[in-house]
Amino acid sequence: MSGMEDKKGVIWFDGEMVDWKDARVHVLTHTLHYGLGVFEGVRCYPTDEGSNKGSAIFRLDDHTKRLFNSAHILRMKIPFSPEVISQAQLDTVRINGLNSGYIRPMCFYGSEEMGLRAKNLKTHVIVASWEWAKYMSAEDQEMGIKVRTSSYTRHHVNITMCKAKTNGNYVNSILALEEAFACGCNEALLLDNEGYVAEGSGENIFMVKDGELHTPALTSCLDGITRRTIMTLAQEFGIKYTERQITRDEIYVADEAFFSGTAAEIVPISILDGRTIGSGNRGPITEKLQKKYFEVAMGKDPKFDHWLSYANK
Repeated sequence: MSGMEDKKGVIWFDGEMVDWKDARVHVLTHTLHYGLGVFEGVRCYPTDEGSNKGSAIFRLDDHTKRLFNSAHILRMKIPFSPEVISQAQLDTVRINGLNSGYIRPMCFYGSEEMGLRAKNLKTHVIVASWEWAKYMSAEDQEMGIKVRTSSYTRHHVNITMCKAKTNGNYVNSILALEEAFACGCNEALLLDNEGYVAEGSGENIFMVKDGELHTPALTSCLDGITRRTIMTLAQEFGIKYTERQITRDEIYVADEAFFSGTAAEIVPISILDGRTIGSGNRGPITEKLQKKYFEVAMGKDPKFDHWLSYANK
């Protein structure tokens, strides 16, 4: 069976487009051993409105800015400008002929030295893009998913720098997700070190109560770009939102709950820890935000054209 290494196309690697199969590194690459690297998950969507047709990357500049912020937090120097990295994402989408897909910029240390005290490490940058089926199925996005509160705690704010989208941080996510799968669930909900709701394995979380949105404050959870998008869209609809500490039993009795993220997009939570949330299906506010999100990402609302970067221009 073919894997990720067998795809056709090109990958931007340290400033050059290389054939997909030639984008390789040494087994002693520092980031492979210690996890110190940063990355982004970005999506492009098909658009067909007006004169702007073709594939558009959603909130490209925001993703690139977060990549550089993550690197700055880790004291990692990216040897390219934000403009170059953004253009590389547009170029890979265009050259690979993607109509819709996923884009992965990543910065990692090379194999110049090994060990925690390694010096003189070179920062490498790649940008890959490929067609990727929805992280959550269409059925999940309509009917909702089953979630389990994880036995694994989300990172403490002063341990692994939660504002950085760091490669190594996702070991925590994988452990939580595998545990959820083993229990017959689709996703995990992680709590912070104080026992409050943090986020999913790779998503932010929102709950709806009495017509208002509530989401955890940005302490141990990532500053999600889809999260920010939802807040903006909520304002468009006149829906109030609050960022605060949330307990998991508040979600048990919420009217609606959903995860948000670039990969997951917006997916309702139907069951948490065996408790049905609301009606057990996608609620009206979740549906309204979900529908608007896809309209905006696919260029169907001119008010938000500034969030789209067209690969064919």
